Amino acid sequence: MQSLPLLSHYAQQAQAKLPAAIWHYLQSDAGNGYQLNTNEVAWQARKLVPRPLRALQNANTVCEMFGERWAHPLLLAPVAYQKLFHSDGEIGAAIACNAQQGQMMVSSLASQPVEVIIQQAQQPLWFQLYWQGDRDRTLLLLQKVIASGASAIVFTVDAPVKQSLMDLPEGISAVNLVQALAPRPIAAGQSNVFDGWMSQAPTWEDVEWLRKQLTVPLLVKGLMHVDDARRAVDLGCDGIVVSNHGGRVLDNTPTVAAMLPEVVSEVGGQCKILVDSGIRSGQDVFKALAMGADAVCIGRPYVWGLATEGAMGVAKVIRWIRDELEMTMALTGVSNLSDIRQVDLYQS
Repeated sequence: MQSLPLLSHYAQQAQAKLPAAIWHYLQSDAGNGYQLNTNEVAWQARKLVPRPLRALQNANTVCEMFGERWAHPLLLAPVAYQKLFHSDGEIGAAIACNAQQGQMMVSSLASQPVEVIIQQAQQPLWFQLYWQGDRDRTLLLLQKVIASGASAIVFTVDAPVKQSLMDLPEGISAVNLVQALAPRPIAAGQSNVFDGWMSQAPTWEDVEWLRKQLTVPLLVKGLMHVDDARRAVDLGCDGIVVSNHGGRVLDNTPTVAAMLPEVVSEVGGQCKILVDSGIRSGQDVFKALAMGADAVCIGRPYVWGLATEGAMGVAKVIRWIRDELEMTMALTGVSNLSDIRQVDLYQS
C-alpha cells in the first residue's frame, strides 16, 4: 500500500481544477519550492527497518491529548480561506475530520464563520490564532472562538503579521476577524519592517499574557529553536508545534525533521509536541512519532482532496494516510503509538 498515487492524483486534479493564481497560492513557499522540497526529502531520508513475525496485541492508532481521544494522530493543520479551493470550505474539512474521528485546527483566516464550522463538525475543534495587532483585538477574537466551542488555542508565531499573498476573489474573506488594525505611519528614515509591521507583532510577554487569559490548552506553533521551546514550556504553554510554516515564511531554514529531535530532547514529556511541514505519507507520520512527536499535522494534502472532491476528498486523504500508518506499524512490528517511540530510524 502506497500513499503517493492517491495524493499525486489529488494534487494533479486540484491543479487542473483551480485557477492558476489559487494553485500558486496553495503551493508557494518563500524559496520558490526549495524549502517545500527539502521538508519532504528530510522525512524520506529517515529509513525504516522491517520487523516481521512479531505478534501485534490489540493494535490501534488511538491518540489521546488534553482529555480528547481520537482514532489516529493526524490533525488537519490550519489553512486559510478554504472556500478558495472548494465551495465546501472549512465546513467540509470539519465534517470530514469528524467522520474520520480526528481533530482540526480552524484558521484565524477561515472563510466561513467559526461557530458554524464547529457546529457542523459536531465536535469541539481547535482554533489557530494569529495575533490581531494588539491585546484588545486578540482577546475579542479569543472570546468569540471559545464561546463557539474551541477546545484549544494554537498560537502561530512564525508569521508575525499575516497578510494574504494574493488578491482574494469577491465573497471570500477572513469572516471571523474585525477590521484590520491600521499600520503605523512610517516617518522619513524609518523602516517599513522594524517601525511598521513589526510594531504590531507579538512578543514573549504577549505569550505570557495569552496564557493567563485562557482556561483551555494553549499551544505555540512555529517554534524551531530549543531555547524557544524551553521558554514556551516555562511560561506554562501546554504544547508546541515544531514547524517552519511549510516553507511559506522564511526560506532556507532547517527542516522540521532535523530540529524535532532537539526539541524533544529539551522539553519532551513536559508538554505535547506536534509537527507539521512536509508530511506526505503515513510513513512520514510514523517517523515523526518515532522521533518523539505526540501527533502530526497535515496541510496541503488534505486541501488537494478538498479541491478535488470537497469533504469526501478530505476524508479519503485522512483515511489513506492513516491506512499507510497502520501498514507501517504492522511491518515494523509495533502495536500502538507508544511503541513507535521505541523504534530506531536510520539516516540514509
